[in-house]
Amino acid sequence: MAMTGLQIQKLLPGTNCKECGSNTCLAFAMKLAGKKAELSACPYASEEIKRVLGAASEPPVRVVELGPEKKLKLGGETVLYRHEKTFVHQTALGVNLNDTDPAADIDKALAAVRDYSMIRVGETLVVDVVAVTQKSGSAETFAALAKKAYETTQKPLVLRSADPKALAAAAAAVKGSRSVLAAATPETADELVKVAMENGHALAVTAPDLDALAALAGKLRDAGFKDVLLQPQTFSAAEQFQVNSLLRTLALKDNFRAFGAASLRFVEDDDLLASTAAAVNEISKYGGLCILPRFDAAQLATLMTLRLNIYTDPQKPIQVEPKVYPIGEPNANSPVFVTTNFSLTYFIVSGEIENSGTSAWLVVPECEGMSVLTAWAAGKFSGASIAKFVKSVGLEDQVKTREIVIPGYVAQISGELEEGLPGWKVLVGPQEAGDLESFIKARLTPA
Repeated sequence: MAMTGLQIQKLLPGTNCKECGSNTCLAFAMKLAGKKAELSACPYASEEIKRVLGAASEPPVRVVELGPEKKLKLGGETVLYRHEKTFVHQTALGVNLNDTDPAADIDKALAAVRDYSMIRVGETLVVDVVAVTQKSGSAETFAALAKKAYETTQKPLVLRSADPKALAAAAAAVKGSRSVLAAATPETADELVKVAMENGHALAVTAPDLDALAALAGKLRDAGFKDVLLQPQTFSAAEQFQVNSLLRTLALKDNFRAFGAASLRFVEDDDLLASTAAAVNEISKYGGLCILPRFDAAQLATLMTLRLNIYTDPQKPIQVEPKVYPIGEPNANSPVFVTTNFSLTYFIVSGEIENSGTSAWLVVPECEGMSVLTAWAAGKFSGASIAKFVKSVGLEDQVKTREIVIPGYVAQISGELEEGLPGWKVLVGPQEAGDLESFIKARLTPA
């Protein structure tokens, strides 16, 4: 039977030293109980608790951290379906380069990866990793490209070669980057584990079938090396879908530790539609790290949008920071609008104001990420709360206008808002954001 957080806390040292990353031993115990932390994070764990908990305290899918600052995290999942709780660490997306590609193409691709950035619902989305594949047969060429890729992008790499010596050379060239070596086989695993440990990298393992893959991953785990990714060999989209599902199910439901690791998948098909479909399969079905065959900005935007939708916590609305946002280039006489901090609402309203050609101030108070009607019904978007927020951010000193536009769906708060903001006039805007442009031209544009 699984132990509760309180039961685990009684076995911890109780010093609240924070060295484990949690503020208290109780908080750390709760993470252990929820399989969101490993006992090894506690430097003062007694032999008794190690014996009692042991591997049972680890997440069913172990977290692997990549990058010199360990910001990119793979694995750590505890549920099969996001509605059960949530998915935690998004499928990482990368772009492949071959060491036989023309130098100009390599430079162009690296610059594109380095500079790629897309902002969506308040989040900045970037390419997570760069993969470097050896096709030249030269360890020196392979290592040189690895070094160049890391120095240009400052992103963790996935180094792919069938030659252990070439992998060793590239691993040394980017030592400290916390990258991935791909991939160790039953024949090369012993050699490559040493290379990975010496240079601080993770190691992907592969084998002809799942039995051999389980044996290899289990062997490394038993030996104490846990920075492992699984790279199963599959030959169709259907097989990849089935294998991904099987790996996750065995790890979560059967506590099969050998498969308790994030996966690595190279998408080999260079056809844009086929490669997109393969990547969608990885994002939708438990993929840990997915490498695309080439850089394509439109493809990345599509995949990152899908990924954002799937990995959004269903119990926590996406929200923007509560503050006053300038739309366009507003001045002290520009109109003032107000809406909630639900991301979708904010971006729709700000977009419609911008499309009207009007510069304005958009007041976004704290509404816990709720939409307009939901926030109003919950008492989070009232005349009193909006007035309090306007005063707290100093808007009255920032603007000369004394008119504020509220959403039409909450017209009933206008009187309360005018009471809270003496000297202000409340204008009731349209119910739908799509009607803002006509409202602005009819009501706010000088004749």
